[in-house]
Amino acid sequence: MIRSMTGFGRGEASDDNYKILIEIKSVNHRYCDVGIRVPRKLNGYEALLRSRIKSYASRGKIDIFMSFEDMTGKSTGIAYNRETAGAYLDGIRQLSRDFSLEYDVDAVRLSRFPDVFTMEEPDLDEEAITALLDSAMSAAGEAFVESRAKEGQQLREDLLKKLERLSSLTDEIERRSPEILNEYRAKLTAKVKELLGNTQVDDTVLATELVLYADKTCVDEEIVRLRTHILHMKETLEQGGGVGRKLDFLTQEMNREANTVLSKANDIIMADYGIEIKTEIEKIREQIQNIE
Repeated sequence: MIRSMTGFGRGEASDDNYKILIEIKSVNHRYCDVGIRVPRKLNGYEALLRSRIKSYASRGKIDIFMSFEDMTGKSTGIAYNRETAGAYLDGIRQLSRDFSLEYDVDAVRLSRFPDVFTMEEPDLDEEAITALLDSAMSAAGEAFVESRAKEGQQLREDLLKKLERLSSLTDEIERRSPEILNEYRAKLTAKVKELLGNTQVDDTVLATELVLYADKTCVDEEIVRLRTHILHMKETLEQGGGVGRKLDFLTQEMNREANTVLSKANDIIMADYGIEIKTEIEKIREQIQNIE
């Protein structure tokens, strides 16, 4: 099963003390780029989240959002650091004496100095939080994978339709190729007779010219390689997994063959087929950019 790089998953877990909500969102990206936002008091869990996401995705721009609710009723405390405040006052007094400055420090002004008052976070039950985080991440990750797989199935069906169209165009080119040679033979014979009048046309000369023309316009090898790449892409889509890069490589190879066919096209119908093939390959390439 192939998976899209666009997805969303949400998971929640709680107990009597804490509640954790995790959301995972992703869009297309060449590599695996993970961004994590967690509450400041839970910064230490960022590495754990980063390691967990590897189980659910290998490519994409992935953002993980985590919210945390503490239901223990313990509030953040304020600590007054008397020794720090005293050190500030001593320094200010000495500064006032040394430079004959007015000494006008009040309590409000002193309280604004760094570390005179500090915030004290309540102790958290790390074991309980880790268990809740694992539970919420598991639920979010499974929903995330499911959403990617659902869109991946739609991409697969669309790509198979485009590959069928590409195969049909390749068949048209194969049918058109000998017709071009026959038409060229008729035009060449008529032109020679027009120039020479009733003089007998030398079949050897005509055959030589036709061989040169056929060699210049022959696309048999390109047709074989195009069909091989189409078949390989279909097999890869059936295989599933992280096949985005492989599909991208196959698209490049198909485009290379299409360019060669177009460069050899000495016929407006053949050129139209070549342009249609390149257009279809470009549509395939755009869709493949969404596959993990």
